[in-house]
Amino acid sequence: MSGHLSPWPTYASGQTILQNRKPCSDDCRKRTSSWQQQPIGIAKPQYLEHLENYLRKELLLLDLGTDSAQELRLQPYREIFEFFIEDFKTYKPLLSSIKNAYELMLAHQKEKIQALEPLKGKLITMNEDCNERILAMRAEEKYEISMLKKEKMNLLKLIDKKNEEKISLQSEVSKLRKNLAEEYLRYLTERDARKILIADLNELRYQREDMSLAQSPGVWGEDPVKLTLALKMTRQDLTRTQMELNTMKANFGDVVPRRDFEMQEKTNKDLQEQLDSLRADYEEVRKEHDLLLQLHMTTLKERDQFSSELQDIQRTSTPRPDWTKCGADVVAGGLDRWQMLAEGKNSDQLVDVLLEEIGEGLLREKDFFPGLGYGEAIPPFLRFDGRVKNKKPSKKDVVKLLKDVWKERLAEEQKEKFPDFFFNFLEHRFGPSDAIAWAYTIFENIRLFRSNEVMSQFYAILMGKMTESVYINQKETVAQLLKEMINADSQNEGLLTMEQFSTILKRTFPLKKEEHIRELMEAGGWHPNSTNADLFDYRSLFTEDEEGQSEPFVQKLWEQYVIEKDEYLQELKQELGMELYEEVTLSKLRRALMIIDPTLDKQTLNTHLSQAFQIPVSELPENENEDIVTRLQTAMEQLQMADVKRTGPREPEAAS
Repeated sequence: MSGHLSPWPTYASGQTILQNRKPCSDDCRKRTSSWQQQPIGIAKPQYLEHLENYLRKELLLLDLGTDSAQELRLQPYREIFEFFIEDFKTYKPLLSSIKNAYELMLAHQKEKIQALEPLKGKLITMNEDCNERILAMRAEEKYEISMLKKEKMNLLKLIDKKNEEKISLQSEVSKLRKNLAEEYLRYLTERDARKILIADLNELRYQREDMSLAQSPGVWGEDPVKLTLALKMTRQDLTRTQMELNTMKANFGDVVPRRDFEMQEKTNKDLQEQLDSLRADYEEVRKEHDLLLQLHMTTLKERDQFSSELQDIQRTSTPRPDWTKCGADVVAGGLDRWQMLAEGKNSDQLVDVLLEEIGEGLLREKDFFPGLGYGEAIPPFLRFDGRVKNKKPSKKDVVKLLKDVWKERLAEEQKEKFPDFFFNFLEHRFGPSDAIAWAYTIFENIRLFRSNEVMSQFYAILMGKMTESVYINQKETVAQLLKEMINADSQNEGLLTMEQFSTILKRTFPLKKEEHIRELMEAGGWHPNSTNADLFDYRSLFTEDEEGQSEPFVQKLWEQYVIEKDEYLQELKQELGMELYEEVTLSKLRRALMIIDPTLDKQTLNTHLSQAFQIPVSELPENENEDIVTRLQTAMEQLQMADVKRTGPREPEAAS
């Protein structure tokens, strides 16, 4: 080789190589033309022929029928490249780095393929499950549709039957009307015949009387004037009778006998009732049919909606996380501790727990904290430049230290600001040299473990997000409740009945709603099957574990305190009737507080106003002409930080 590369490939196959190259500059084209002018009859280098022969032989010996055929096919090329690297000593580092880069990339791609193989199997399984569920849903919907169609056909047959009955009844009614008309005509004819017969009989009787008078010898002896007068009167009576008869004919010509009329009226009434019943049945069947049609359309829409939702879920959903992996891979203590931490928590809370566990591990691995400097935004107890040592205490030690801080704080007479007191406590406990290290260590721990009650409350007070009075009031409330239970335990056995428990809660918290009292009782162990005589250990409600976590009963007390404070402040905002960006005066806020909480004493009222406007109680103006103004949002945020709660019912008469 003489340390030089052979020029054979350039001259021998230059045309083929240059045809596949990208466009280049004029100099490049000149070099290309000069290469093309070189003779192409130069023989191939011997070393190249050896390498090509070796490659062909190795490829022929490979078994390409296996799954790893491509990887086996790559091996001869890898060996050829290694021979090439070994023979070209000058380019060995460069070629080796190229080879390593490709090898690393191939290994990375292989790992990615292997990692994606289980996902591919899981995706196939999920696809099959979803298809089976779709087929099952379609079969169920097909069955329901067939049943609805059958029911629809039955209803249609019932409707046709009712229609036929209606038609038959209508024909029967028309037939009865026709018979009634015929009977009416027959009675009219008979009446007219009877009248004619009566008239004929009367005429015959008159003729008989006239004949008898004519044949009687005594008649001719009577006075003709008298007879003429009698005849005249008789004719007048006949005329009057005939007029009355005509009047009767005119008035009662269309009248039927009462018996026939009542019979026909009863028959008509029965038919009308049957017709009304059939109409009601028809309307009911029609409404049921319309309802079934609407139900059918609703079912179709729900089916289409569920089908589209299923498709969206199949397209966008991700598998539920397997939280049990955290117990083996992330959380110290294994699966048992993870199950204890995850009990009764949703996915969002599990993420918080997991973040705390990961943060705890990272916090213990960290040996030093970077100092935050001396800026005004930095809390006084954290102002330091340089690296600060991590003392790495356990969570139990941190909680114990915080409780010692509170114990000394509550015993202090001249109270300074809490951050300054905290740092002075650390200097007194650990000395000035280690105080800053312990301050950083405790600060990082309480900032991380937000789910721990003691740490989260201490962090909120330390950072000025909550006043000390909130913590002190909560502790006093719990202590007062425990005292009430101890007083009710006359036998000093540590046991109370559920009835005593309920009475103590209602007496200690007279303003709590009934559902809040029930929630506290359930947190204390009461359930719907409990009786008033059931006993329970009330002291267990106030115990804490070694990390400061309270029992569910004390936690429920704190949750209700937060909820009641939010409701109280929301009621105050509604009474003010203002937006958060508007400005509120001290006198207006004082009036609103007195309206929503009339039993508020003057000292507590002034404390709330002092907190809202951030001025001392002694500087509060009594005269409305010297009013103070602040934004409503600022006042509400300040009250949210303080111990604000209702002292009595809104209306004074409600107290009775």
